Amino acid sequence: MKFVIVFSVLLVSALARPADDSKNAQILSYENDNIGLDSYKFGFETSDGTKREESAVVNNFGSDTEELVVRGTISWITPEGETITLNYVADKDGYRPEGAHIPSK
Repeated sequence: MKFVIVFSVLLVSALARPADDSKNAQILSYENDNIGLDSYKFGFETSDGTKREESAVVNNFGSDTEELVVRGTISWITPEGETITLNYVADKDGYRPEGAHIPSK
């Protein structure tokens, strides 16, 4: 009976581990769309569970009030198996990250 319990625990532990780590991660998808001078977007996903998307646009392009606005999200899986997601905006007001893992003020 002990053998069955130990074997079950080891089996569950092995199956719960991510199939791949970041050192051996493979690119599953990649998108890069550079529209020109006033915007871009890109994204990728890797086999270790990392995902990232980002887009930017220049508001008021060519004027004195031209402003770059970048928005994005990135997520990854911790060694403990928890998915962490970080959303962000960067513009004239600075870089503003948001995520459940970031302490609030």
